[in-house]
Amino acid sequence: MLKMIHPVAGAIALLTISTFWLSTLFAELFGSEAFVVSVKTSIPWGFFVLVPALMTVGGTGFVLSKGGRAGVIGGKLKRMAFIAANGLLVLIPAALFLASKARAGEFDKAFYAVQALELLAGVTNITLLGLNVRDGLRLRRHA
Repeated sequence: MLKMIHPVAGAIALLTISTFWLSTLFAELFGSEAFVVSVKTSIPWGFFVLVPALMTVGGTGFVLSKGGRAGVIGGKLKRMAFIAANGLLVLIPAALFLASKARAGEFDKAFYAVQALELLAGVTNITLLGLNVRDGLRLRRHA
């Protein structure tokens, strides 16, 4: 059962973060101010999907690793720790800050500085999750 739950939770997490990132980029490049406000104020609601998905993928991955910390499994665990820290320390606070600023119509230097940081941190997590998917598929083939 865990072997089914783990990749589904990972896919949900990766798709959710990718949706946040692409929506933000599209809104900033091509959208109106109202569209940017809509995107930035909607993203925190997506945490109700993202956080449980990440918790599930992390927990099931830990159980599936059977305590292994070397090789491919060790790499996945290290990436997940970084993904979690990046999310908790950068992405969630940034999203809440940006939602607040957007709701108030304050598109100032602070908004765009945090927006740039959020896009960089987001693409980092997308990349790391993608690497974990790649390694998970490798492990599955060799199991």
